[in-house]
Amino acid sequence: MVTTIQLEEKVKSKLEEMKMHSRETYNKVIERLIKSSMEEEELSPQTIKNIELALEDVKKGRVHSTKEMKKKLGIK
Repeated sequence: MVTTIQLEEKVKSKLEEMKMHSRETYNKVIERLIKSSMEEEELSPQTIKNIELALEDVKKGRVHSTKEMKKKLGIK
């Protein structure tokens, strides 16, 4: 059964941007989104290690805010 739904223009634009190719239907895009939202993928050991390293950097103050970096680089 096929049905019609109403979308706000900004939602339709987002769906258009998410197409894998120009001929992909909105239905396929939505199916892909639903599938990916329902998958509970575990983090890889490397990803976990990278997160731990990043947290350690934060704890030891080895990070800079965007504001600090813009000032350092002379960007307004």
